[in-house]
Amino acid sequence: MIARIWHGMVSVSKGDEYLDLMRRIALPDYLATRGNRGAWCLYRTEANVTHFEMLTFWVDTDAIKRFAGDDYNMAKYYDFDPGYLIEMEAHVRHYEVYPETSLDCAASSALSADADESLRADR
Repeated sequence: MIARIWHGMVSVSKGDEYLDLMRRIALPDYLATRGNRGAWCLYRTEANVTHFEMLTFWVDTDAIKRFAGDDYNMAKYYDFDPGYLIEMEAHVRHYEVYPETSLDCAASSALSADADESLRADR
């Protein structure tokens, strides 16, 4: 299993709105990708900046490529990101996960109740 971590920063004034976009758009997008084992949005505020970390787990690099494209080390951005992010880092970090425990239950429960079930279809 592979963990993928993306980091972004937004101004505090836009933090709540950006978190809502992560909840409604990014998390369901991650979770709908075949081979994703779980996705979480971590955030914290320091002074006038809210830091976001998207922590996702994948069965293998092919699964990550289904989400991020062939150059899976590059960050994937959404159309709304330039209006929120202070800077857009080019790369993400990947880690091997030990032990490879099952995250399937956590992944399925992480989908918001109002997420469209069609997002679960294979891509």
